[in-house]
Amino acid sequence: MDDMTTSRDGTSLAYEVRGRGPTVILVSGAMSTGGTMAPLAERLADRCTAVVYDRRGRGESGDTTPYEVAREVEDLAALVEAVGGEAALFGVSSGGALVLHAAASGLPVRRAAVYEVPFADTLAGGAEQQAAYTENLERALAEGRRGDAVELFLRLTGLGEQMIQGARQSPMWAGMEAVAPSLAYDNAVMGDGLLPRDLLAGVSVPVLAVAGGASPEWMRAASRAVAETVPQGTYRVLEGQTHMVEPGVLGPVLAEFFTE
Repeated sequence: MDDMTTSRDGTSLAYEVRGRGPTVILVSGAMSTGGTMAPLAERLADRCTAVVYDRRGRGESGDTTPYEVAREVEDLAALVEAVGGEAALFGVSSGGALVLHAAASGLPVRRAAVYEVPFADTLAGGAEQQAAYTENLERALAEGRRGDAVELFLRLTGLGEQMIQGARQSPMWAGMEAVAPSLAYDNAVMGDGLLPRDLLAGVSVPVLAVAGGASPEWMRAASRAVAETVPQGTYRVLEGQTHMVEPGVLGPVLAEFFTE
């Protein structure tokens, strides 16, 4: 990351800017850093000024306890101020939930887009699964069992046990354990795992909710519900895409939305 700014509570935030055009801040999901969003930023850079950053508690950014979702909204406020005082926002997965919080908070945000925020309203047993995950995650992190916390998250995403155990033996595991405490942050942003209808009703800017055509139906339903609940929502499906969306497919769709 080339640049640093400071959030309201003193937390340092590392970020990087590339491209030209309307400014868009890209918000990563759980277990991800600003570097995860870099390929998408490259796809946007010919039409937008794309900003990637490390969310607090990961990468080159700092952290300050105790955590509250409002602190991450303040992080975005600091970034918006640092890059010109106004921006659009895009978030993927739980990062999309943070974008919706920020858009509802009154930040100087022109537009917002999200990709497959995993609200589990139509997933059978989704609320119960989220509650169990929250309890087990809090216990694992309180006891310093970072590896177990990562396992809980991977299992929540549907990864099979064999693949999870394989991941434990991989070179990337140490890095995953390093950011494991931030799983609690993404979990807080997701709340009870259900669509926050009152929050979304307060979003006053245009919102694009995107889903992959090859993703599970409940994820598409969640994206559709976001678009239907915000006052100015649009729903779009990218055929053939999954939760691991290809930047080359998503980039042009976002660029079109952010430059309207």
